Amino acid sequence: MFGPSADSFFTSSFVDQIRQNLSPAARPFLVAVVLAVIFVPVAIQASRRLGVIDHPGDGRRIHRQATPLLGGAAMYAAFAVAIFLSSGTASLQGVLLLGAAATAILIIDDKWGMSAVVKLSVQLGLSLAAMLGPLPWLHDLITYLSLPYFGTVHLHWLAFPLTLFWLMGMQNAVNLLDGVDGLAAGVVAIVSVTLMIAAAGKGQTDVVVATAALTGVCLGFLVFNFNPARIFMGDSGSHFLGLTLALLSILGVAKVAVGFALLVPAIALGIPIVDTLTSILRRRRRGDSIAHPDSEHIHHQLLDFGLSQRETCMVIYAATAILGAVGLMLFGHRRILAVVIVFLVVVASTVLGERLQHSTKRVKGRFLKRVLATD
Repeated sequence: MFGPSADSFFTSSFVDQIRQNLSPAARPFLVAVVLAVIFVPVAIQASRRLGVIDHPGDGRRIHRQATPLLGGAAMYAAFAVAIFLSSGTASLQGVLLLGAAATAILIIDDKWGMSAVVKLSVQLGLSLAAMLGPLPWLHDLITYLSLPYFGTVHLHWLAFPLTLFWLMGMQNAVNLLDGVDGLAAGVVAIVSVTLMIAAAGKGQTDVVVATAALTGVCLGFLVFNFNPARIFMGDSGSHFLGLTLALLSILGVAKVAVGFALLVPAIALGIPIVDTLTSILRRRRRGDSIAHPDSEHIHHQLLDFGLSQRETCMVIYAATAILGAVGLMLFGHRRILAVVIVFLVVVASTVLGERLQHSTKRVKGRFLKRVLATD
């Protein structure tokens, strides 16, 4: 079963169950927020002393002044301390160890830079460590999918590539989001809340604790990262967030119903996932490496349409929340989330529509051009 039916979902007993299952989230969330607010200013000073700075000048970069890059280290530190203070179980040890590895290794990229091949190798190594390493929390691979009408579908030889694709894909998806002040942290916070609600419905306490801490870290970081940003998370932060989301989705609700559970974060991260896939296709069509950077991502397109960085974030936040609500509907969260979807559609369409009316840019593509072209 994938949760209560739509008719029985909001009974008082089920609401009490969700409230009880979410109660462990309060402490890690508050601890993570406070620690992030404390640690990030320290990271700003450390970035300047160590010279870990992102300088403007690249055509893809939209910031206009040198900005510290050690936000990822502060985020991981706040996350790790919040977990240690809130959970005495060993099931999250692997998440913390791999998160530490991702943060530490990618700080090298933030400081000196890595080639695309080296960075891809790091992503591959982290993913393989999660899948094959002697860690106590992950039972190797995604070996089956629980699907409606079809029941349990065993993946056999597909288990290895599917798990590898999931872990590496999530790292890249969050990394590509980190192009506008506050965008990646805000989207990850929304997806973390989505996972937390799904895990609470299944009684996955460890995942509730971890996603609450991750949400708190992102919100605390946004105090300094929302436009105009005083610090960036860097590749260390984006890879830590992407890998942690992937690990928690497998650790938690995916143990109960892999097919639907993986759809929750996948649907919520629909925008960056689609952005990643279209980027790969676009670069291959041009004959470039799939790791070749460009300035044609979704957030770049929204900026070109005339949205500010803050408005771009708000539109993508709303879209992510809508997609997250769709994912949660698979777990039975239907009635109130339908209202949320309608509200967020209004917010996103209002902001986007207002700006598009004053934009002189045209969308590439015959079909979209016919739809959006004005007389």
